[in-house]
Amino acid sequence: MSTFASSNPSLTAITEVLEIAFLQEGPESGRTTLLLHGWPDDATTWLGVAPRLSQTGIRTITPWLRGFGPTRFLSPSTFRDGRIEALAQDALDLMDALEIERFSVVGHDWGARIAYALAAIAPARLETITALSLGYSPGGAFPVPPFEQSRAWWYQWFMSVDRGAEAVAKDPTGFARLQWQTWSPLGWFDDASFEAVARSFENPDWLAITLSNYRSRWRNEPRDPRYDELHSKIAATERLDVPTLMIQGAADGTVLTKSTEGKDRFFTNGYRRVVLDGIGHFPTREAPDIVADAVLQHLESNLH
Repeated sequence: MSTFASSNPSLTAITEVLEIAFLQEGPESGRTTLLLHGWPDDATTWLGVAPRLSQTGIRTITPWLRGFGPTRFLSPSTFRDGRIEALAQDALDLMDALEIERFSVVGHDWGARIAYALAAIAPARLETITALSLGYSPGGAFPVPPFEQSRAWWYQWFMSVDRGAEAVAKDPTGFARLQWQTWSPLGWFDDASFEAVARSFENPDWLAITLSNYRSRWRNEPRDPRYDELHSKIAATERLDVPTLMIQGAADGTVLTKSTEGKDRFFTNGYRRVVLDGIGHFPTREAPDIVADAVLQHLESNLH
């Protein structure tokens, strides 16, 4: 039975640090694809994509990331680490809890970073990855980009300044809404759609995870040492061996198309980049059928 019609999913999995809420679609006997959302978004970003995959016999697992929606930390004492290595471990822990060994990953924004990280730390478990709206950065590094891209990332610099972080804490939903308004062509969403997603930002740890993720990119921030080994493994990996599809919106207002060019040399087992005209930063919401078609073609072409 599909859980996609429910705004309060009943499916959860317990891991070492989290109770992860997730949606599931398709037969449990089918090939599995893990669908990972980005920021500021939630698992419902896949509502237009997952059913298309499940209709072909693919099982989809679609979690809320740590700090989002109904996913919760088990202990108040666990450090709220929002770095990609922590999120990648969450993904592996979820699949372990569900006893799924091999799977594909389709990730948007933060989810794309997680997909690249998983390809670095657990390539044997992955059939394919699809990364939406974010190019690969070897070693998971965060070099300061050219000025034009740096300007588009103003929100990251803003959060990295203490007074900016304080301002975000006062109106986190307003801050998130501004990104929706400026990262894709005007008029791409309605108020009801944003407000439904923004309920996921009411998670008590959303702000902490958001600030940890972005501030740790550009400054020395507190971290959970349990993820240090993963961090080192990602940092030591330049080329990825997992077949990869990258989908980019040509009208993306935060990840500029120029920043995702010329990545082919970092992939040793197949890489393809697709640019969607007139689409911004949220292709899963703006063009779900096109995304589903591209993902299905990628999965089909890498059947073994």
